[in-house]
Amino acid sequence: MANFEFNMPDAGEGLTEAEIVAWRVQPGETVEINQILVEIETAKSLVELPSPFAGTVSQLLAEEGQTVDVGTPIIVVSSDGAAPVQTPTPPVADAETVAAVVDTASSISTEAVAEDKPGAVLVGYGTKGHGGSRRRGGAARVPAPAAVTPTPAPAAPRPSSVPAAAASTIIAKPPIRKLAKDLGVDLSLVEATGLVGEITRDDVVRQATQASVFRNIETPEWSDEREEKIPVKGVRKAIAKAMVNSAFTAPHVSLFVDVDATRTMEFVKRLKNSTDFTGVRVSPLLIMAKAMIWAVRRNPMVNSSWGDQEISVHHYVNLGIAAATPRGLVVPNVKEAQAMSLLELAQALEQLTLTARDGKTSPAEMSNGTITITNIGVFGMDTGTPILNSGEAAIVALGTIKQKPWIVDGEVRPRFVTTIGASFDHRIVDGDVASRFLADVASIIEEPALLLE
Repeated sequence: MANFEFNMPDAGEGLTEAEIVAWRVQPGETVEINQILVEIETAKSLVELPSPFAGTVSQLLAEEGQTVDVGTPIIVVSSDGAAPVQTPTPPVADAETVAAVVDTASSISTEAVAEDKPGAVLVGYGTKGHGGSRRRGGAARVPAPAAVTPTPAPAAPRPSSVPAAAASTIIAKPPIRKLAKDLGVDLSLVEATGLVGEITRDDVVRQATQASVFRNIETPEWSDEREEKIPVKGVRKAIAKAMVNSAFTAPHVSLFVDVDATRTMEFVKRLKNSTDFTGVRVSPLLIMAKAMIWAVRRNPMVNSSWGDQEISVHHYVNLGIAAATPRGLVVPNVKEAQAMSLLELAQALEQLTLTARDGKTSPAEMSNGTITITNIGVFGMDTGTPILNSGEAAIVALGTIKQKPWIVDGEVRPRFVTTIGASFDHRIVDGDVASRFLADVASIIEEPALLLE
């Protein structure tokens, strides 16, 4: 029986370290290929690492909470097999388990480590300094190891409060089940409005409102400790570095405009009632995103990046959405947003937001953004001066939309009004360009029909 050490992988974009968040296995346990061994947190996201090998866990070489350099051994697995194999088709799991790992699966490659290199890494990731050891398409596959009979694992608790007997008739994605659990909603009592009978986020929120089960806001007691020390690491460390780099590298200039968003609110209401958008979350953010894409086409310099020798003007839009998560601010982006229909963009925004809130955003989803939107209106804020996402030339903040007195045709009427704020890299974007861009965004919010041009 041979022992194999698995090294901490580079989970994306040349990261040098990661923190062990939680071990999913313990010494003496039998593991199967593709079974999740450990959950790690990088400066980019939370990642689950699967096993490339079947065998028995001999030793855990790192403790939970420990920060480990890429390439450092973290676990030893004993097996009768020869070497880690190329990733096979994962074993069939129940629908909930499959859906729960979809978000992280996209960041896991199907390449395997060559058997002649020491210090094998977990499936789909390379080791720092061993970039050439991965097999390319068409290379011979490594023989599979001898079969190992796994020890049956105890059944995991269901993610919602629905009785097991009723759960089989309920169609709901894992994020929706988690939301229902957090709000105390019994999914068996929720009326589904999804296209194929699935329960949507709006269905859960509506049921929670009707049942008055939202948790009461309580003021916590003062802690007995005078001070609390929070280590600066992981996502928080990455946020701090990016913000300082942006603030002290790009000279920011900010503009603001008040907008009558009444027609946008009416348009959102019509979309919600449309059969084409059944089961899709629709909000003013969708129209704002489409407005930014439209305005970028008319003012391409705001969709640029600064270089020491040249400015790169992007003729595509990877639209970043600043998302507040329990682990801090992340900015995943919708790739090639300019090529999407309104429905496709709505679906992409919903999936991106839910993935971010669950802490499953991959490094690839946060890379190569070209322009960003931050929706501070959801927190009741009227406007703000956002800091640019590093490497981008513009960021737009959408404030809260609420009824205010507004003059229409010489008369004061109640209208839905919002304030749009934006910051620009003044090295790239001059005041006139910034003003025209923001005016174009405002014009769409005032009259969404302009999108039909």
